[in-house]
Amino acid sequence: MLRFAHPWILLTLLLILALAVWRWRRERPTALQYSDLRLVHGLPQSTRLQLRWLPTALRLLTLALLIIAAARPQASREREIIRGKGVDIVLAVDISGSMAALDFEPQNRLEAAKQVIGEFIGERHYDRIGLVVFAREAFSQCPPTFDYDVLRQLLADVHLAPDLGLDDGTAIGMGLAQAASMLQESDAKSRVIILLTDGVNNAGQIDPLTAAQAAAALDIKVYTIGMGRPGQVPFPVNDPLFGKTTQMIESEIDEETLQGIAETTDALYFRATDTAGLRQIYDQINRMEKSEVEVQVFTRYKELVGWVLFPALGLLLLGLILRHTLFRTLP
Repeated sequence: MLRFAHPWILLTLLLILALAVWRWRRERPTALQYSDLRLVHGLPQSTRLQLRWLPTALRLLTLALLIIAAARPQASREREIIRGKGVDIVLAVDISGSMAALDFEPQNRLEAAKQVIGEFIGERHYDRIGLVVFAREAFSQCPPTFDYDVLRQLLADVHLAPDLGLDDGTAIGMGLAQAASMLQESDAKSRVIILLTDGVNNAGQIDPLTAAQAAAALDIKVYTIGMGRPGQVPFPVNDPLFGKTTQMIESEIDEETLQGIAETTDALYFRATDTAGLRQIYDQINRMEKSEVEVQVFTRYKELVGWVLFPALGLLLLGLILRHTLFRTLP
């Protein structure tokens, strides 16, 4: 980063600008001193005459550089020392076909979830975050990492199971078990799973509450989020006659199971019915699960005066040479 030790000195540059304007309007240097200029009126101007302003410009530029040098430009480099431990978090996201429902307009449920989760990742700075997706099966999309750029890219690559050619279904227990396995070897003081789904467990070999008990045994909190409006919601379909259209389907969420998972792991259950509500849920979890770290920032500054001062002296010397050679006035 570039900074100035005495930035107020730079205000003097306004005087240089005013001086340049005054010089241009009031004191235009002459190339020849003579009592009657009618003898040379109409003669073509030489290149040297056209550039007669150059010495003055060089002097003003030199003065400007000297003012910048007096302000002491500096390059800074910061170094952070972090003491303590952050939170290890795994985001478990449902990618079953029902996440295509359009009750989170203008996006479907999955795209709205990806947007809010991306914002949540941006709010965490000292935590390892992983990503699990699940439909009929569960998949590790990204192990817990500090590389949030990679995590966001992998999140952007998450799509609905039918679009990926995967078997559809909602295996909540499998998704939870896969997320818990990511945190099994974690030594973080706090370990958290945020499980988001819009349906009912209808696939997988692991019961959700059994997976919750295993997570509780590992001292892992599982915040659960039920996503979707109650009742009938619009759902996109491909009709052979009319092409892409929408039809109303019943939105079903097993809130009792999601509440049981959260209670078993000493966490909370939330219900999101729109994007704003989903964002508030992740904001609330973000506030509750704070990293206990101490950050000390050390800044080292490198003086850059020489990079300004030496060019200024060079321009000053060049201006003096031009003033007494090519742009010398007579007599």
